[in-house]
Amino acid sequence: MKTWTRRQFAKTVAASGAFAAFHLRARGAAPNPHDVIVDELKISYEDYLYRTPIKFGGNVLDRVTLLNVHCTLHNRAGKVAHGFGSMPLGNVWSWPSHVLKYPETLAAMKALGERVAKITTAHKEFGHPVELNVALEPAYFQAAAELSAAQKLAEPIPKLCTLVTASPFDAAIHDAYGKLYGLNCYRTYGADFLNRDLGDFLGADFRGEHLDKYVLPEPKPRMPLYHLIGALDPIEPGDIVKKVGDGLPETLGEWIHYNGLTHLKIKLNGSDQKWDVERVLRVEQTCAAVQQQRGIKDWVYSCDFNEKCPSADYLVGFLNQVRAQAPAAFERLQYVEQPTKRDLRADRANVMHAASKIKPVVIDESLTDQEALLLAREMGYTGVALKACKSQSQALLMAACAQKYKMFLCVQDLTCPGASLIHSAGISAHIPGVAAIEANARQYCPAANAAWAKKFPDLFNVKDGTMGTACLNRPGLGAVD
Repeated sequence: MKTWTRRQFAKTVAASGAFAAFHLRARGAAPNPHDVIVDELKISYEDYLYRTPIKFGGNVLDRVTLLNVHCTLHNRAGKVAHGFGSMPLGNVWSWPSHVLKYPETLAAMKALGERVAKITTAHKEFGHPVELNVALEPAYFQAAAELSAAQKLAEPIPKLCTLVTASPFDAAIHDAYGKLYGLNCYRTYGADFLNRDLGDFLGADFRGEHLDKYVLPEPKPRMPLYHLIGALDPIEPGDIVKKVGDGLPETLGEWIHYNGLTHLKIKLNGSDQKWDVERVLRVEQTCAAVQQQRGIKDWVYSCDFNEKCPSADYLVGFLNQVRAQAPAAFERLQYVEQPTKRDLRADRANVMHAASKIKPVVIDESLTDQEALLLAREMGYTGVALKACKSQSQALLMAACAQKYKMFLCVQDLTCPGASLIHSAGISAHIPGVAAIEANARQYCPAANAAWAKKFPDLFNVKDGTMGTACLNRPGLGAVD
């Protein structure tokens, strides 16, 4: 386990001018006694192999590395608290490189994590966790650029990848902050704790509003689970190439019976419209048969192309074909996620106005800041996917934006196990308008959930297609490290 303290790296960071000129304390206000400063960060890793591989965006993944962060901080009165954050280093998703191999992108993320730890502990301003993250984020991006140059990487570390790397640090700070005051984090986003209103973070449309307007102080007590159907996942017994044989379900029908599923997310290829439509039809056929056995009449789908659609026209054609060939499946389709390339500015011609008139179209990989959200909205996207792996602070600010602009809201997974699932579920349960929780680790990496399931049985043991989220009201982010 590596440890970074405030004394380390302070001179280097100060000399580099890496910190943003963001003043944490509201003008003319007395220092907020709730403000904190980070003293120490300890980082460690956990490695797991998946029980079955998952395919998305044309990539097949069979393993995960978790970045765990322990944080120590204190407030102006000197009171100390400890927090914990954890997140998968989703390098295949956040950095889908065609020139660098998996071990190279993973190693770069680990090296960046060490720099994030140094930068954060060297920061000398007190503040609320959201304010600290906003102040530090430009330094994280600068560190990524400097690391890319120093290591002569054939491809620079992307912005999304930097957000993923920094997210467990932000989570640990939020967690420690809530524990410092004996409050769940979602009770610490009002004016008593957060020095500035949302206008300072999100612009004039939000002047005079505070973050607690857009979050629920208490979690929704139960929420449906969105189950993932990966492109390699067996629908029927005949699809099984080799049985896992670990006692968990092997086919879609078995999973539906096992967890009582009513929400299903279908991964699609985007390169073969016939295959994509037929995949949805096969899912619908299996679901209809199994749900009839269970006496269930209502269930829903979402579709995720992971950027692989060549154009918006491809998506419109897909939706029209599903509607023509399987009207019931079409009616059950709640939304479509990230159909085309993540760089919206470089793909400006692929607007979604026509598609979003048919079904909500949601950005995921594209959502890296408010500018991206506003551009997506201008291009016809009607929804956003929040993700804990882009930081707690960003998820909250983007949730406020989405609600203000009346956009469709969902929370997506990064196959998050353990504490990272608790974190992600907490966002789902505390943001108005989010209807379900995606939780894929129980399918692909259940070993990483084992210890946590004993502490949070209602959350990790899915019954009747739902997860018990009333437990997500504990101090901090709610996990017990």
